[in-house]
Amino acid sequence: MALPSSATDWTEAHVKEWLTHIGFGSYGTLLCDVHKINGTALLMLSEKDLKSPPLSIEVLGDVKNLAVQLFLLRMRHEEKINKMGFPVSSKALLALPFPSKDAYGIPKKKLAAIINAKKEMDFSGAFIHQNGSNRHTRESSPEFVVDELNFFVSPADGNPTSPGMATHLDPEIGKTFLSITYFVVVTIITSLVMVTVHDRVPDMKKYPPLPDIFLDNVPLIPWAFDMCEVSGCLLLITWILVLVCHKHRIILMRRFFALTGTVFLLRCVTMMITSLSVPGSHLDCSPRPYGDIWAKLEKALEIWRGFGMSVQGVRTCGDYMFSGHTVTLTMLNFFITEYTPRRLYFLHTFTWILNLFGVFFILAAREHYSIDVFVAFYISSRMFLYYHTLANSRTLKQRDRYRARVWFPLFSFFEARIDGMVPNEYQMPWTYLSLASLNSYRRRWKKFLLKLWKHVGFSQARNLNSNVSDKEKPVVNHKRSKKKN
Repeated sequence: MALPSSATDWTEAHVKEWLTHIGFGSYGTLLCDVHKINGTALLMLSEKDLKSPPLSIEVLGDVKNLAVQLFLLRMRHEEKINKMGFPVSSKALLALPFPSKDAYGIPKKKLAAIINAKKEMDFSGAFIHQNGSNRHTRESSPEFVVDELNFFVSPADGNPTSPGMATHLDPEIGKTFLSITYFVVVTIITSLVMVTVHDRVPDMKKYPPLPDIFLDNVPLIPWAFDMCEVSGCLLLITWILVLVCHKHRIILMRRFFALTGTVFLLRCVTMMITSLSVPGSHLDCSPRPYGDIWAKLEKALEIWRGFGMSVQGVRTCGDYMFSGHTVTLTMLNFFITEYTPRRLYFLHTFTWILNLFGVFFILAAREHYSIDVFVAFYISSRMFLYYHTLANSRTLKQRDRYRARVWFPLFSFFEARIDGMVPNEYQMPWTYLSLASLNSYRRRWKKFLLKLWKHVGFSQARNLNSNVSDKEKPVVNHKRSKKKN
């Protein structure tokens, strides 16, 4: 008998067959014939149910091994259990073969240490005793169970079957295009604001630099700001390589432009609210007589084309609260570390060094106050973490969906169809040009055209029927008038 793919569709006979397959066939009569355990009831069983009346399984080894098998079964049907109203994230650990007191709050490192200790034990896997019978099945071997549990505790990067991973990962290119457009519009607004605040920069003779603990104790390094931008370029190149190799690059681009654009839009507000004095006496900052509005637009276009970088010949003053360079460095660093495998310690260390040294170079060049850099790093990192915490947690997204619509409408729009974490899978971009992909896109396009044709045809038929009825009405009235005459 072939088992249905979903355990919720199993009958008592299917459950009995599954128990036989994993080596617990002797309990088939107790669970299925006596207590009528079907697939749905099987998913709800816990270790406590196995030990307590009315089941009261007395063999401790069988209780533990069967509890582990039930746990793995629940992991494979996490989506079904969530829809039933029993979230796996909080309930499934009850089935682990460890003390129940540690089931809810056991740290990952501690749980991983227990599992690794079990892996180092002398498990032959060829003989497991249960009620005097021998079982040689692969799924009941300790190596298999430990591997799957270890996989759950430390999910491998890039495996979409891990708990919490998203099941719907449509690229949604239209939303990504809107995200890029939003970012471009924000950068244009930022350039205009930078021109405006430069006209409002305080007089350096009347308003000297403010006291700053870091700037007052670190000597000026003239070439430091150029090194900061070199660090940013290295991070940008690394991020582009990640996007090229990542399978879900469209989703990553959408998130990057949405988050970065939002932080820079907030920066426009803070720049306009308060104008701080120039942080370094070596800087040549004074209001510029731009003249008419077209001269200001031309200067804003120059800043926008040069990406606000000094190596591109862009020099601005007054845009201190908060540091745009720190925002860029921090966002690039966080996105690289989030969407690359955890085992790439060298890459993550390298990006963090570039981020921190870039911040140091900004301060050493006297381009910003320490508070500018601190606020920029804090806002960028908190915005990134808050966004991804909501995006990766279905429960939080469901609970805070109304609040997110008010305070972060872009999140509600861009992440509406993503129901979990984006797995770190890697695929070269030209694989989308394969024959199978082209056929898939052709089928989607044909389906869209068919729906459009049906809609247009239905509308035309309805209009034709209405025209015919309008034409027939006067004819009928005319005949009736003749009969009367």
